[in-house]
Amino acid sequence: MVEIPLPFYEPLNKLPGLELNQLIDFLLIFILSSIRLSSFLISSPFLGSRNIPLHAKIVFSMILSFFFFGQISDMELNQYIIDNLFFLVLIEIIIGVASGLSLTVWFSAASMAGEKIAASTGLGFSALVDPETGGQTPVLSVLLDLFLLTVFVSLNGHLLAINLIVESYEVIEVGSRFPGIALIGSGIEAAGAMFYTAGLIMLPIVGGLLLTNMAIGVITKSAPTLNLFSFGFPITIMIAFVLLFFATRSIGGAFAELVKNSIENLEVVLGVI
Repeated sequence: MVEIPLPFYEPLNKLPGLELNQLIDFLLIFILSSIRLSSFLISSPFLGSRNIPLHAKIVFSMILSFFFFGQISDMELNQYIIDNLFFLVLIEIIIGVASGLSLTVWFSAASMAGEKIAASTGLGFSALVDPETGGQTPVLSVLLDLFLLTVFVSLNGHLLAINLIVESYEVIEVGSRFPGIALIGSGIEAAGAMFYTAGLIMLPIVGGLLLTNMAIGVITKSAPTLNLFSFGFPITIMIAFVLLFFATRSIGGAFAELVKNSIENLEVVLGVI
């Protein structure tokens, strides 16, 4: 019988692969590292739309998290993380959802401006069931929302926002303290900026319509036989379309400034200066 030397068997024990306990640790670290980014993507204005299926959101979030896993997987499992796993997951979800909702609140300025313009011009009658809000929304608000999302994507705002979330792992590490005060301040500032920006967007159009209504009032006062609704309503709608056409450039500039300010606010909140 020929005896095979022992060193021949040693390479068989060094085959590449992961042990079961190492695989479980790897998956746990990957899940913890992807919660914040996935929560942000699901609640953000672009990917958080109800028109996108939930399965597509989850798959896209996992793929993107795996792409950035090499940059955000510096943590090591210890007894503290295992004992406080539920609270760590909850904190990561709150940070991601709060960051995404802050951008959503900023972007709600377009919808609010569209509703006020539609109410002033009579275009509020042309409403549809918006799947985002679940209620009746004027068509003008939907158009302004799509316009804002187009500006947001064209300026690479979505890439900047994702990059800020990835860099936030260096400032707010997994397992660190909960930044509650910063998130509350972000929500208050986003709400104030929403009303302020909506006022700036609708101010030129509402101002022009105010002058139009004053002129219609003078005409109907001079000629009482003219019916206010049959005479003023069509003129108001036509003037509104003309004002929207000429205000497209200014509205686009306001949306670009809105995107810039929202990204800067997210940057300050996450501490990535």
